[in-house]
Amino acid sequence: MVKHNNVIPNGHFKKHWQNYVRTWFNQPARKTRRRIARQKKAVQIFPRPTAGNLRPIVQCQTLKYNMKSRAGRGFSLEELKAAGISKKAARTIGIAVDHRRKNRSLEGLQANVQRLKTYNAKTVIYPRKNRKFKAGDSTPEELATATQVTGEYMPIVPEKRTVELVKVTDEMKSFKAYGKLRVERMNQRQIGARIKKAAEAEKDEKK
Repeated sequence: MVKHNNVIPNGHFKKHWQNYVRTWFNQPARKTRRRIARQKKAVQIFPRPTAGNLRPIVQCQTLKYNMKSRAGRGFSLEELKAAGISKKAARTIGIAVDHRRKNRSLEGLQANVQRLKTYNAKTVIYPRKNRKFKAGDSTPEELATATQVTGEYMPIVPEKRTVELVKVTDEMKSFKAYGKLRVERMNQRQIGARIKKAAEAEKDEKK
């Protein structure tokens, strides 16, 4: 029975909902089409790697994600210089270059320089014209054994950090972490005044 001055329920539950359902029956055919497209692309770009250009390891943005590593747009000019590769030659051997990127940390610079050196050591460079070898080109023996790299080349794998287990001692239990933080914060705040006071006291002693 209806109570109070409410709208009388009149639910329209006889819609043909089957007509509005999005189907996905073409997914298996799309999967096949994508695979064939990848195979055709691999043949076209042979002998280059199918994954495309080599990209640097960079840290994700913002405080929330900056502990995670990902592939960047391209190597900085500083990284290429440290690895001994010119920016013009880098693009010809499958190395992505980003002239705008700056290196903010020494660790990141060293990691990417090592990545470039490893890539350069493994790279097989074909001559521009058949049987006309120039300086920097690979030997005919290396070219004969070279194969196309399929899939991701030199993937970025997050390093697993080990946790050191330590036995809790009485000294650790008695340590007052909050109090220590407050004392150090006060020391940091007072450092300027204390230096000034010590300088004045030294000046008075000399007099």
